[in-house]
Amino acid sequence: MRAALPAPGVTGELAMRRALRLLRQRVMLRTMARDLAGSATLAEVCSTMSDLAEITIAAAQDWAEAELRAKFGVPRDPAGRAQTLIVVGMGKLGGRELNVSSDIDLVFVYPEEGETDGGDPAGAEELRRLSTHEFFARAGRKLISLLNDPTEDGFVFRVDMRLRPDGEAGALALSLDALENYFVAHGREWERYAWIKARAITGDAPAGDGRDPLAELEAIRKPFVYRKYLDYATLAAMRSLHAQVRREVARRELADHIKLGPGGIREIEFIAQALQLVRGGRDTALAVRPTLEVLPRLAERRLLPENAATDLAAAYDFLRRLEHRLQYLDDAQTHRLPGDEADRALIAGMCGFPDWAACSAKIDAVRECVTAHFSAVFVENEESGTPLDIAWQGNLEEATLALAVHGFRDPQATAARLQATRASQRYASLPTDSRKRFNALVPRLAAAAAGTPNPDATLARGLDLMEAIARRAAYLALLAEHREALDRVARMIGAASWAAEFVTRHPLLLDELLDDRVLYAEPDWPAFSRELTAQLATADGDTERQMNVLRESHQSQVFRLLAQDLAGLLSVEKLADHLSLLADILLEQTLALCWAQLPRPHRDTPPRFAIVAYGKLGGKELGYVSDLDIIFVYQDEDPAAAEVYARLAQRLNNWLTSRTSAGQLFDTDLRLRPSGASGLLVSSIESFERYQESDAWVWEHQALTRARFCAGDAESGRAFEAVRERVLRSTRDLAPLAADVVAMRQKMHAAHPNDSGLFDLKHDHGGMIDIEFAVQFLVLAHAHRFPELVANLGNIALLRIASDLGLLPGDLAVRSGNAYREFRRLQHALRLNGAQFARVKKDAVEVHAEAVCLLWDRVLLTHSAGD
Repeated sequence: MRAALPAPGVTGELAMRRALRLLRQRVMLRTMARDLAGSATLAEVCSTMSDLAEITIAAAQDWAEAELRAKFGVPRDPAGRAQTLIVVGMGKLGGRELNVSSDIDLVFVYPEEGETDGGDPAGAEELRRLSTHEFFARAGRKLISLLNDPTEDGFVFRVDMRLRPDGEAGALALSLDALENYFVAHGREWERYAWIKARAITGDAPAGDGRDPLAELEAIRKPFVYRKYLDYATLAAMRSLHAQVRREVARRELADHIKLGPGGIREIEFIAQALQLVRGGRDTALAVRPTLEVLPRLAERRLLPENAATDLAAAYDFLRRLEHRLQYLDDAQTHRLPGDEADRALIAGMCGFPDWAACSAKIDAVRECVTAHFSAVFVENEESGTPLDIAWQGNLEEATLALAVHGFRDPQATAARLQATRASQRYASLPTDSRKRFNALVPRLAAAAAGTPNPDATLARGLDLMEAIARRAAYLALLAEHREALDRVARMIGAASWAAEFVTRHPLLLDELLDDRVLYAEPDWPAFSRELTAQLATADGDTERQMNVLRESHQSQVFRLLAQDLAGLLSVEKLADHLSLLADILLEQTLALCWAQLPRPHRDTPPRFAIVAYGKLGGKELGYVSDLDIIFVYQDEDPAAAEVYARLAQRLNNWLTSRTSAGQLFDTDLRLRPSGASGLLVSSIESFERYQESDAWVWEHQALTRARFCAGDAESGRAFEAVRERVLRSTRDLAPLAADVVAMRQKMHAAHPNDSGLFDLKHDHGGMIDIEFAVQFLVLAHAHRFPELVANLGNIALLRIASDLGLLPGDLAVRSGNAYREFRRLQHALRLNGAQFARVKKDAVEVHAEAVCLLWDRVLLTHSAGD
């Protein structure tokens, strides 16, 4: 198409105007013919019209700027760099969805203030200069005239500039700095919506001088449009904006308007773009412009039901095609269904229907479908209506009575807690909208709490959560928009105090409560790892953002596992397996990032560096708040390897343990490395083996029974596993080994005194540590004869293997395994509810403790039976 237009500076203005209009006529004729013949898809029609707009805009700008440069010189910034106008296409032009008789919505910006370097018109001796603002304002006015003004050949495009900052009262062109300042100081919700599809049509490409104005424009646009948090407050704003449109439709009697009327094109765009505004800042895949690209992505993320996305896409295609046929009638920008019978017959025929009745029935069905889906997204919850309103709004006596009626166990204390919340400075300082939502949510929270086993505790925990998020309008909006989320959070925090603390620390997780299908789905760890890799790639170059992505991804997965755990869908063992695998993935991802950013690495290929897990992670028994016991080993002959890998290990540990705005990823314990806290942070495989064979204590060999390679270089990991097997299969004298294990057990017991009268599930004799030490002794004592014992399969499985090998009576192995499983279950339940110690009444576990004592006596006191 561009070849059909004259080059700037070669032709006069009249000829340029004529060339632009004749091009438009040729393109329109061909497009109409292909469309009505059924040869062109909607995508082809829209992209053709968008191409026409982009080409004519660029040609008009080139002509206008060439004329101005000849008079006033080249506009330059203070550094002397040449500048050109950036024409931003808004709306359907920005999304490359232009229709056949559309206005084009434009905004004019330029890189920086400055002035032209002067020209020498008509041989004048004195150079003439303009400010860059005046230069680009003149260029913009000329561009508009070239496209918009009617001539005997018609027009090219009607140009609408009302979406620029301050609308018709604003400057015609403004600098990038001025645009950013406007967004920060004056940008409104409807402008965020308007700028979703904004796209630079013209402007400088990177000039090799370190400046990229188009990238700068995007860096200004994106944070304005897309918030870093989940912006549910935008739904209310979009609902309000649409209500204004609906009122205007009713006032102007536009019910037959297929763009603005009920079930029209605008409602489909509202659905897509509202959900983009809510989540596009956190999920960059949603920050795309075309509506038909957004809808399937929303369905993939379960933000729209799949059938809704399919219906809306089909409706959009039908309504846009109908829109084009309405505009073919008179080349007018109309969206109203015709009243004239002849026109109706023409439209029906162009749409492939035998008559207007059939066409009209299809239009009505499509619009009813759109309206139904629109209502499902934008329906507004009732703000009141729960009988517990009085518990929040009434005085202490009224609130106490209301809570008592609804089954609260200590209604007076709970009513006093509600009264204290209403009297607090934090509540008083809330903005009006947030306070309105808070007032609506508390009665609903109380009603949800009433349905839990301990309503008083649930409501108290819920109030703590709401007070923590009260200043973040988006979180209150999320709960206000989604009643089911409030019900689910009440169930979770009612079931476990740790769950309440976790979601209060990380309120972003409230979003996880919106969809049961996601919340309770079996984890797909390979898919999670791939998605995490993609998210980290989008944050490349932003270390803090990458660290937050790791933390937020970890928290989301932990929260889903917590929900499944509290719902009874996971055994303690299965939960620990998932948490351990999640930690492995995050260690792998973090290691890759740290290596990629490490200054002065000694090799271009991935590091020959491995992370080894000990303790709970090593045994795949990780809990929600377990530390990571890890060490670092490498297998690399390069002389620089030790220094480089020490820096890598330090950086890796910093990434894991540093607190960011998203919290901490893990606590780590590195003291199990050779020589403990005084040893080197990283060991070569050879030095690790020498230490284990010559200098390690027995307790370090005990720890090695639960060690495993968990992340990093697989070859180095295999080398570690080979060393581990050789060390564990060494022949040992049983009497000294038993004495050392018993001495270490006594030392640990003395370090955890218990005078509570309760049984400590972990530390008391007959508890979990007795089982773990007995299993470790069996491995160290007998692995030289039975290599099966070297496998890191967990204590219950190793007890069963020891029984199969004749090292334990079968019934004792089963009873001890059952005891270990029950102890872990009880310990897990206690920790979920904030218990400082894992202690229970002795008679509750007496049978299990007796079995463990028998195991201890059998293994440690009669060890010679295994000779």
